[in-house]
Amino acid sequence: MKVNGTHYRSLWWDTDKNALQIIDQRWLPHDFRVQQIDTLTEFADAIIEMRVRGAPLIGATAAYAMALAMRLDPSDSAMDKAWEYFNATRPTAINLRWALNRCRDLLRPIPTEARASAALALAHEMADEDVEINRMIGVHGLEIIREIAARKPEGEPVRLLTHCNAGWLATVDWGTATSPMYHAHDAGLPIHVWVDETRPRNQGALTSWELGCHGIDHQYITDNAGGHLMQHGQVDMVITGTDRTTRRGDVCNKIGTYLKALAARDNNVPFYVALPSSTIDWTVDDGVAEIPIEERGQEEITHVQGRLVDGRIGTVQVTPDGTAGGNPAFDVTPNRLVTGLITERGVCEASTQGLAAMFPDRAEADAA
Repeated sequence: MKVNGTHYRSLWWDTDKNALQIIDQRWLPHDFRVQQIDTLTEFADAIIEMRVRGAPLIGATAAYAMALAMRLDPSDSAMDKAWEYFNATRPTAINLRWALNRCRDLLRPIPTEARASAALALAHEMADEDVEINRMIGVHGLEIIREIAARKPEGEPVRLLTHCNAGWLATVDWGTATSPMYHAHDAGLPIHVWVDETRPRNQGALTSWELGCHGIDHQYITDNAGGHLMQHGQVDMVITGTDRTTRRGDVCNKIGTYLKALAARDNNVPFYVALPSSTIDWTVDDGVAEIPIEERGQEEITHVQGRLVDGRIGTVQVTPDGTAGGNPAFDVTPNRLVTGLITERGVCEASTQGLAAMFPDRAEADAA
């Protein structure tokens, strides 16, 4: 997508510097900073510290991390060590393990002297694939928005509500939940997006920044406002992303998503989840019982970062001294609350049967 009229991906390979460039998302929406990643430690820190964030983008970053690992040492032992090192960086988003497995499976039978170039080629391929997958999610999601728009008075916008940031910043480009929004806007459909602030890291501010760059009408709201808006008929559709989806269609997303799904069900508002198939964990059935939930540092709760009155970016404490903060980063929305899953192959029911019918090749291979 574009920043100040210039197209950017959330990460890209600089051939002149022979290194990966990322948008350091810790400073957005107030400051646009690009960082070059040169070491394995920097790759790990970028993932852990959420300089890169979002399940698809974490997966793409991990592929480039493996490419660097193979450049430094292409041995089997180094490959396995790198797999373990990066797999431990964040526990919830399944794309991380998916990407690392794909790299290791490709590289294992290749002679060591060819691994570095093969790993880099695969990372480029995976990044390009992610762009196309998310574009197709937008194509399929657009049809849902078209159907809603056709039932509304002429000129009245389709009002969408989203939680967290599942935009192009969370992927290589387009985003998951935002891709249908971009497609609808570009197709001339009037839309208005309610953007949850998404505490504790206020990732809704990233969504607002993205939508503003693209000229999409939106408002930034508190996390607790969604139910009120639904009660008063001001939400036509909820659409979120997901960091891990079980084979029966439970979705694990940023903390607070479950509450939005409950409010949507109570008010007969359709609740859709946009996801690439790489986010499906075919080995897990019951998301609440089986998905590990990342517990992040309490400082994300007790402090908040923003632009100070003098224009500087700073951090302030919002809690009394000595107050502990609890910070589970994700929750699980059971499939019964999900209207449908928007994937790169189309829209399906959030169920074992729905996902297996949409991805028969993946369901059989990955569950084995």
